[in-house]
Amino acid sequence: MLKRTLLRFIPDHETIRTHKYLRCFGTLLHKPCLWHLNRRSVATAFAVGLFFAFIPVPFQMVLAAGGAIMFNGNLPISVAMVWLTNPLTMPPIFYVAYLFGAWMMDIPKGNFSFESLSVEWLQSGLASAWQPFLLGCLMMGVISAILGYISMRMAWRMMVLKRWRHRHHQLPNQQKI
Repeated sequence: MLKRTLLRFIPDHETIRTHKYLRCFGTLLHKPCLWHLNRRSVATAFAVGLFFAFIPVPFQMVLAAGGAIMFNGNLPISVAMVWLTNPLTMPPIFYVAYLFGAWMMDIPKGNFSFESLSVEWLQSGLASAWQPFLLGCLMMGVISAILGYISMRMAWRMMVLKRWRHRHHQLPNQQKI
């Protein structure tokens, strides 16, 4: 069930191999383990994708693809997980990351007013906010990657156990062990 659901949403091999930003990986995209859907590869893909979703850099999908290649995770799922931080969700997620980083560094949160975006505002606002923001993003990436990996492994295991139980109940009584 989970495997069939994932297969509906992930793009096919050729679409990803011919993507203009992913061509830089060349023959590395031909590794079979990048395209398999099993418990390990899907959990690894979730971890890699969630980690890079919280890293505030351009080309997060390319970094997620590199992480999937490095750790033998499912490439399409890893790249798709990066879209957790899209233009709609990015401001609240990154604000929470800033608050989390400020809490971890034990510094008071800054008061930001976005009335006039100027060079002076960027210099003064970013000078005090970049350290807690980056720390919060890094820690949220690590925490979400760990939680995503564990929860996907557990969800996959529960689906397998459910199928085993279902098959066991489908057997006639004389064949049960």
